[in-house]
Amino acid sequence: MSQPENNSSSDRRQFLKQSAAGVAAAGCIAAPALANETSLKKDAESFVKVLYESLKPEQKKAVCHDWNHLDKKRGLLRSRVSANWMINNKEVNGEFYSDEQRDLIRKVFEHVVAPEWHANFDKQLEDDCGGFGEEQSIAIFGQPGQGDFEFVLTGRHMTLRCDGNSQDHVAFGGPIFYGHAPTGGDEEADHGGNVFWQQAVEANKVYEMLSGKQRKQAEIARSPGESRIAFKGADGRFGGIPITDMSGDQKEQMQKVLAKLVEPFRKSDQEEALQCLKTQGGLDACYLSFFTDKDIGQDKVWDNWRLEGPSFVWHFRGAPHVHVWVNIADSDKVKLNA
Repeated sequence: MSQPENNSSSDRRQFLKQSAAGVAAAGCIAAPALANETSLKKDAESFVKVLYESLKPEQKKAVCHDWNHLDKKRGLLRSRVSANWMINNKEVNGEFYSDEQRDLIRKVFEHVVAPEWHANFDKQLEDDCGGFGEEQSIAIFGQPGQGDFEFVLTGRHMTLRCDGNSQDHVAFGGPIFYGHAPTGGDEEADHGGNVFWQQAVEANKVYEMLSGKQRKQAEIARSPGESRIAFKGADGRFGGIPITDMSGDQKEQMQKVLAKLVEPFRKSDQEEALQCLKTQGGLDACYLSFFTDKDIGQDKVWDNWRLEGPSFVWHFRGAPHVHVWVNIADSDKVKLNA
């Protein structure tokens, strides 16, 4: 898979300013009507701005924060990531939001996720929490259209972000999480019905291509704590097999794995993630690990595995069901708040 061209930070910011200007020009229109205007740029950031402007003062007090808002228990709330949490107690499908505001939240979600993945995420949400907006909450940091801002959507098996590239060195606006438990708990070896399991299938194709010696390199006896996704840096100690030790056909399959990993997300986030990886040395700076201690079915189709580089972590935990933790930047100086 070829690496995309890198758009400069200034170009992206100018792009967002132009979008915001189009929204401001229609400022006399009510937010719900504005959301349906053909003149409104159809991207997640524009819908976040419209949502923000539609919120009443009491709503903003509850779900909007300064850019560097610190929570007493959670630290820098904007960058926190977890497998199952609500960033506040204002459920999207509760009475706190109007129907129009809920529609705007949904539009943000639909423009962060790749269109061909909407059905998969909806299945995940239906299985895990009863549908979109159930047991989910959002927060907005900063003021959209007025400098740095970020929208965060949280719930069971989900932490997604939309930041308009406010953080120049970070992919996805910060660490993200996705997962699925279609059976409600422990899964069988084939992970039937799990919308994310195909990612592990692609990774295991690499394992099948490895020689005996390479497999010994790739296999790690004990899975790390799944949320341990802070960057190790260029001088860090990595487990598993270096991608540089792979043959050409094995590296080609690794590119397919990488493509499958970023596939669920909008194109701009895919490109930013790949550019961050390219900046730190590409896949050749990464290691692939398969963890052998939690093998569902004892079939050596590894449920837990990790692709990791200096400032790139994609940790896939498939046992007992799928949890995926992602943390990517173009610098290992970016700190994690998990």
